Amino acid sequence: MSMPMSRLEEAPSLEEAQGYDAVVIGAGPAGSASAILLAEGGWRVALVERAPFPRRKVCGEFVSGTSRPVLRALGLEAAFDREAGPPVRRVVLMAGRHVVAAPMPADAGLGRALGRDRLDLLLAERAASLGVTLFQPFRAVAIDGDRDGARTRIQLEGPQGERVVLAARVTIAANGSWERSNLPTDLPRRHGPRDELGFKAHFRGDRLTAGDMPLLAFPGGYGGMVRVDEGRLSLSCCIRREALERIRQSGESASAALHRHLVATTRGIAETLEGADLAGPWLAAGPIRPGLRPVHADGVFRAGNLAGEAHPVVAEGISMALQSGWLLARTLMRADPGDVAGRESAAQDYARVYRRQFATRIRAARVFAALAGSPAAHGALAPVLARAPALLSLGARLSGKARALPDATALR
Repeated sequence: MSMPMSRLEEAPSLEEAQGYDAVVIGAGPAGSASAILLAEGGWRVALVERAPFPRRKVCGEFVSGTSRPVLRALGLEAAFDREAGPPVRRVVLMAGRHVVAAPMPADAGLGRALGRDRLDLLLAERAASLGVTLFQPFRAVAIDGDRDGARTRIQLEGPQGERVVLAARVTIAANGSWERSNLPTDLPRRHGPRDELGFKAHFRGDRLTAGDMPLLAFPGGYGGMVRVDEGRLSLSCCIRREALERIRQSGESASAALHRHLVATTRGIAETLEGADLAGPWLAAGPIRPGLRPVHADGVFRAGNLAGEAHPVVAEGISMALQSGWLLARTLMRADPGDVAGRESAAQDYARVYRRQFATRIRAARVFAALAGSPAAHGALAPVLARAPALLSLGARLSGKARALPDATALR
């Protein structure tokens, strides 16, 4: 998936740079979705990705049923269905000694899960097949706008130090909130004891019931499990930094301490993982930075986690990424990419529709995460949910799993 480039001794001028209608930084679900849809709309697009594919990533890997129109628009619905795990029909709460199950909302559609090592590769290959120029593994090192705002220059660095400069009328940053690239789109770096750190592992030989997607609530954190491709079980979770430090024993790795903590504190996890084997090492990332953010600033559009991020407890990360890429491409294709005023109008439209689509689930996720990480809340809520499991279905609805995309058939 890499593209060899000749070494440039110094960055060319804007006139000498390779010109595109759009340059997208980050080939994850948000970036690739934008690139694919813009290319299908006739735009000349470059897609920049720093990591070689396939690669695993800290992620819940569930794609909700409401994202199916996006997969269809991307031309990947059939490929996704061939590879993804079984449809998810029940949400299950595993908290302490409690295991409570409830059906997914009837109008949510049937979501499924696919490992990021497979999904991201499918997306990037689809983009390349449509004529998107893929720079991989290249990383963006600078973004500079010209004086009149008509075009932006993006400087790239290749694996051997190659220097490439691209010029774009539209620049999209979709390289995630956890990336550290020193670009102006990066989120502020800060660390504190209550930071939530993300962990992820795949297992084989587990005992998860087909069609179940457990929500995990344990002291100091929360997470989820779901069946992905080739029979793998995906377990992802977040734990506060201070909680992780408390449970680690001398000389023990963070992942080993977390694994031991999950099994020791949560009956449902222990029973599901009994006899299971790790399928690859634990991954770690973070801290996560949930919240709504500006979707357009300094001439750069943002999609995926850079635009907004829900606490992973609601398992909506990939769906929000795909849908935000869809919404952004749909908005941009109504504008003239060479017209500054047109892009500003598109930015306002995108911000409005983004908040309408995602604000509720981001706020609901904040509440759910606080409850899931509190042992006191487990003791009070779990018995209530056991008597009224429909409340779990309501929680799935509030998390956005039944919120359809606006004008899903209007995208061309």
